[in-house]
Order: sequence, then C-alpha cells, then structure tokens
Amino acid sequence: MTETEASLLRQFPLLLPQNRAKTVYEGFISAQGRDFHLRILLPKDLQLRNARLLCSWQLKAILNGYHHVVQQEVALKNKKELYVLPPPPQFYSSLIEEIGTLGWDKLVYVDTCFSTIKLKAEDASGREHLITVKLKAKYPAESPDCIVDFPVSFSVSWTPQSSLISIHSQFLAALESLKAFWDVMDEIDEKTWVLEPEKPTRSATARRIALGNNASINIEVDPRHPTMLPECCFLGADHVVKPLGIRLSRNIHLWDPENSLLQNLKDVLEIDFPARAILEKSDFSMDCGICYAYQLDGAIPDQVCDNSRCGQPFHQICLYEWLRGLLTSRQSFNVIFGECPYCSKPLTLKMSGRKA
Repeated sequence: MTETEASLLRQFPLLLPQNRAKTVYEGFISAQGRDFHLRILLPKDLQLRNARLLCSWQLKAILNGYHHVVQQEVALKNKKELYVLPPPPQFYSSLIEEIGTLGWDKLVYVDTCFSTIKLKAEDASGREHLITVKLKAKYPAESPDCIVDFPVSFSVSWTPQSSLISIHSQFLAALESLKAFWDVMDEIDEKTWVLEPEKPTRSATARRIALGNNASINIEVDPRHPTMLPECCFLGADHVVKPLGIRLSRNIHLWDPENSLLQNLKDVLEIDFPARAILEKSDFSMDCGICYAYQLDGAIPDQVCDNSRCGQPFHQICLYEWLRGLLTSRQSFNVIFGECPYCSKPLTLKMSGRKA
C-alpha cells in the first residue's frame, strides 16, 4: 500500500477502491455533520487534478464553497511534484557498479532516470526471458517492483543489502523451477496445430489444439506439475468428441507422469495429433460459415454442427445472431434451438453470459 493510499484510508475509511488499478473509489464521506455517497474517477496517471467526482447536488453545493481551497492545495501539490530532487550521485554510481558486477551483457534496457531496468537470462533449454525492474525512490532500502512473464506469481526476497545481482539470481532460480513447464508447452507448440492462443506468451497455461474433423481439445496445464493430467475440454460435433471423452475415461489409468504430456495425450486418446500442414491440405476448416473469417474480435469458431456430413464451424456470436433472425428458431433462457445455416439439420446453441 502506497503512502497516498494509506493516508486516504486513514482520513476516509468508508471510501474504498473499486478496481485493481485503483482508479475508481466509492463510498461515503462526512461533511458538515452529514454522510454523503461519493464516487471518484481518477485518470490512469492517478493525478488528482484530473479526477472526476460523482455525487449528489447537496454535496456539490458544499464542495463548491471550498473550491478555491482545493485549487490551492492541488496547485501546491503539483508544484512540489515539479521540483522533486533527483537521487544523489551515489544512487547512479552504485547502480552502474551493480550492472557491471552482474555483466553488461545481461542488460537489455535502462531509462534515462535509471528507474526502469530490463535484464535478460536464459533457462537451461536456451530460452531467453526478460525481467523488468522498477526501482523506487528509496532503493535499495525499498524493494523494487519486478515484472516477469511467468505462469505463477514471482516475488523477490529483499533486504536493504540486496541488489540487482540478487534479483537476477532469484530470477534464474525461478526459471529453473519452470523449465519443465515450458518444455511441455514448447513441445505442444512445435508438434501440433495450436488454434489458441495464436501467439502464446510464457505465462499462458492453456492451449486449444486442432484434432481434425473440425474438432479440437482445450487443455489447461498446471505449471507446478506440467506432466500430470491437465484439465481437458473437447470442442466440436458430438459424434466426433464423445468417443474421445470415452477413451479419456477408459484409458486414464495409462497416464504416466514420467512421459511427456503430449505423449500421454496420444496414448490415452489413442490418436496422433495432426500437424497444421497436413490439416490445411485436407478438408479441415476453421473459418466461420457465417462471417467467413477465422478470428472475430479475438475469438475463433467454437460451435460446430453435429451433423456428421456437415460439421461446419461457427463463431458463437455469429450463430446466435443468425438463429435469432430466423422465425423458426425458439429460445429457452440462454439456449436457442434452430437449424444449421448449411445443412438445415436441428442445431442447439447454448450462449455464455458474456456474449449473449
């Protein structure tokens, strides 16, 4: 918690942040012996001078009487911010010495104020990773903020005697602990056709893998136990995915954590994952049959006609809009019953709340 947040909480204990970015505060304040509801909207830079206050006309009338006082306080605060003293020369010299000890080859970026530093490191498999270190005004007495692309949380153990060298060593240790996870994900990315995410980050734990016949499997891998059975969800026509679900239940005892996750999936599902080049040469299609696009607002087709002779994929929202426009369709809560736009066979669509 920053000093500003702590001060705000002490003065107005009933005024609390409503989001993680802490750009929205809402609650109650007391003025002239009465309690008033107040909502404060701050800009991304959290500057008070650009804040918006949403409140009743009674509170506005009270605040207007103090308008000139508020203006003076904000002007004084801004003036102080303009004349913040730079760190002493020892701050820069000690940082340069730390970088030199660590090795200049590890440095990727440093800003002109030496407040943001990016360092790189390789894991045992040769993958390069970056860590962004944001130094605070009282460094090294105060722990810096570290930003990494990890599937798990990363925090550094810090004392006033710590340095960039200790951050980098802890970063390397964390990389080693996640090596097996990234090995698993890299094998999936290299040997299968990953539909989503299109460009996975190192923190991404999910993969949607094409299986053929316009079907796919979505897996969620545990970063701490990457070779264990992941959460699996099959997407596609019932006549294609139901047999896969049956095989998974029947062969789950064959899962061997000593084998790679991809090999285990092959053994349990009794399939070979086709490569993208092979699927693209076949009749496999992932383009939506309504908008004729693969991606729509970042989403790819996740609805498939159950007719074995059709199997046309659709974006959920495209199919929803199509069925809603047909007089023959009927809806029960978030489920729509209608006909496939291609083969006219009965089709059921269950809409999720975020898209309906």
